[in-house]
Amino acid sequence: MDAAVSKYGGVRSDWVDLSTGINPVPYSVPTLSNDAWTALPDQDMANALIDAARRFWNVPQGADILATPGASALIAQIPRLAQPGSVQIAAPTYNEHAASFQAHGWSISNTPTAMAQVLVHPNNPDGHVWNSSDITAPLSIVDESFCDVAPHHSLINHTTRSGTLILKSFGKFWGLAGLRLGFAVGDPDLIARLKEMLGPWPVSGVALEVGAAALNDLNWAAQTRTRLNQDAERLDAMVCKRGAAILGGTSLFRLYQVDDAAQWQDKLAHGHVWSRIFPYADNWIRLGLPAPNDWAQVETAL
Repeated sequence: MDAAVSKYGGVRSDWVDLSTGINPVPYSVPTLSNDAWTALPDQDMANALIDAARRFWNVPQGADILATPGASALIAQIPRLAQPGSVQIAAPTYNEHAASFQAHGWSISNTPTAMAQVLVHPNNPDGHVWNSSDITAPLSIVDESFCDVAPHHSLINHTTRSGTLILKSFGKFWGLAGLRLGFAVGDPDLIARLKEMLGPWPVSGVALEVGAAALNDLNWAAQTRTRLNQDAERLDAMVCKRGAAILGGTSLFRLYQVDDAAQWQDKLAHGHVWSRIFPYADNWIRLGLPAPNDWAQVETAL
């Protein structure tokens, strides 16, 4: 966004950032206890969050849960869970997984016999969903950062499989990316090793309290899924009537095929709307959802 403002002008507050897949209507942060700010996070606070997470995601008995300072903290550490070898990462997808594995000496492979695999589920940017039969490697990572919009697709029931971890991102569905909260669910041995890697008090007291309140608020989650689906349909109609074709996505981001993605991005940017394009597909553009007050600016930019 800073680069976009520098190139196209205006100030940050003039812009609508559709380059992310973050819910533009975030969960309302509840009133927090003084201890959330002034004390080191205690075990009761941590237990309350983990219990809420176990209920919200219907985590099976036999699978463990670890709260972390964002899913990215997990992505950075997971390659250390096994000796470097080959990892299968179905492409195109979110590129931080490959970057982290390569930084730890792993090689990216397309062979089904790889020692590790990463499935982004649903996939970013096309929304592809995977099946339980796709989980095959000794170390299998299923990144469900965007799955809370469609929980019926979750592979959480397979977290009792040895060597399997499912990653959850709190910031996207609940729209509180700045809180820095994520989760790993799965093999207790792997969870224990990740916990040791992250050290004591990895999650702030504020994140523990907000996360527990949000995960316990099932009505908010249900209402939010309905609104996101409606807004995704509204965005599709707005973009496709201008010549784009929907390729996929989730209700937090939409992937379109256009004649020239760079030209579309430039046109939107002149209206102070930022988008995501891809070096491997010059006719793909991805848009997140506008906030309620931003729809008119997006339509004008289009």
